[in-house]
Amino acid sequence: MAANTEISVFITGATGYIGGAVLLRLLNHPSISNFKITALVRSPDKAEKLKTLGVTPVVGSLDDSELLKKLCSESDVVMSMADADHLSSVQAMLSGLKTKFEATGKAPILIHTSGTGVLTDNAAGMYQYDTIWNDADPEQMATLPPTQLHRDVDLAIVGADEAGYVKTYIVLPSTIWGIAQGRLVDLGISNNRSMQIPGLVRVSLDRKQGGMVGLGKNLWPNVNIEEQGDLFIILLDAVLTKQDTGHGTNGYYFGESGEHSLHDVGKAIAEVLVDLGIGKSREPTTFTKEEIDKYFQGRLVMGSNSRCRANHSRSLGWNPQKSTADMLASIRAEVEYTLKVSSA
Repeated sequence: MAANTEISVFITGATGYIGGAVLLRLLNHPSISNFKITALVRSPDKAEKLKTLGVTPVVGSLDDSELLKKLCSESDVVMSMADADHLSSVQAMLSGLKTKFEATGKAPILIHTSGTGVLTDNAAGMYQYDTIWNDADPEQMATLPPTQLHRDVDLAIVGADEAGYVKTYIVLPSTIWGIAQGRLVDLGISNNRSMQIPGLVRVSLDRKQGGMVGLGKNLWPNVNIEEQGDLFIILLDAVLTKQDTGHGTNGYYFGESGEHSLHDVGKAIAEVLVDLGIGKSREPTTFTKEEIDKYFQGRLVMGSNSRCRANHSRSLGWNPQKSTADMLASIRAEVEYTLKVSSA
């Protein structure tokens, strides 16, 4: 990026798990003096804490469409990291970005967070599928049905890029793991844990046994939170330095550094529970229909397949080092942390 050129960056999701990791990296960026960062937050208390870090907070929510339009119309870069399925907020952001383009003649940038849930099937844990989605293959990505999870939002974003008034980039994290650390967590601003593995841990503690959907044969990719945060910044840098970075229909970037079966995760949890004197078997058991209803609102998405390779992301120079073995080894810390929080 050019020296001394101020770049207005508007972010949503700063208090979340992904958004917090990304904001932390923005604040530590070597070109931080060039960034004017504005963040949408719901909590006035967290807004005051963000001010101490040099971030301009705006109190509001994704349902405040007119506010989102205004903020995006004033931004060079928008990083949407709050909700992969909130279509109306994305439409409001795109409207604001269109206003920005009409005023300047220069297409602003939207980096949106989707997820590899867009790749899921109905395996119910009974099998793995052979299809491996490639983020560097726009023709394959275009075949994803519009009925898939997250897809309505993703298609709206790609359509806006095709219209020419914004350059869009969609980051698709997978099963993110790891307990986040850093200033934003220490200040109580951002969430330090993911949803999928901690959710399975809580369920397993409640039933006192590691579990899985069906036979747990389904496969999902995984990525460490620190390395997922790095990907966003590497992508942003590539865009700002005008590297030949694919956008729009060629603007998908998976967050993936390995692959695991649900059985393996359930087994890792089961083993920790036995070691802690809570569980009885080191092998996971299948969730009953009653447990699926109780813990997952009757949905079997946890038993779906979602397979991909982050070739496009890696082409930017992103080189994640954390493996599936590292992810499985981290589960003990997740169990211990959950027990600590629940007893506090």
